[in-house]
Amino acid sequence: MQDASSCRVCRAARLRPFDTVAGRDYFECQRCLAVLLDPSQLPTRAQERAHYDLHQNEVSDPRYREFLSRLAQPLLARLSPGSHGLDYGCGPGPALAAMLREAGHSVALYDPEYAADPGALEQRYDFITCSEVVEHFHRPGDEFERLVGLLRGGGWLAIMTAFRPTDRDFGSWYYRRDPTHVVFYQAATFRVLAGDHGLGCVLAEGDVALLRKVRRP
Repeated sequence: MQDASSCRVCRAARLRPFDTVAGRDYFECQRCLAVLLDPSQLPTRAQERAHYDLHQNEVSDPRYREFLSRLAQPLLARLSPGSHGLDYGCGPGPALAAMLREAGHSVALYDPEYAADPGALEQRYDFITCSEVVEHFHRPGDEFERLVGLLRGGGWLAIMTAFRPTDRDFGSWYYRRDPTHVVFYQAATFRVLAGDHGLGCVLAEGDVALLRKVRRP
């Protein structure tokens, strides 16, 4: 098992061996409680793309929209009319962006595989959504730093991912079995990230974290 010097989420040098499942080695950060796959076992970009291409998430699928509403509803309740946002990791079927546009907001798209528009990363936003995205990050700390930097003062970073349960076996957890899921969060993880980046933190139902950038004076 390859140890690592620091947590890829909060960058604290407090990792410890956590579990080994089907030849995959995991570490837990004792500071933010994230669990991370051994960096030497991260999937290649080609392996990730092959798996993503199996997904069938249609923009008009009512069941998919119902799932995404877990993030959309609490975010929409906090947005000012006509806000400008970014759907980061939108995938090939950006249904969440469509839902937010239908609610009167403008939404840019970015995805390293399906919408790799560098111009989208040169703007500032009132909100950024990451739906079923952050569990794929190979360098979560760098990604969160980037996303916070793209927010205007008072802006929201809205994240939906399955929070790691503590009352069941990690190895049998369905979310872990996806080969492209390489980092797993708890509610406490987002509180630590919020503190590190000077953000407010609201935890909503459905494994949703809403992080707000403090307005400048």
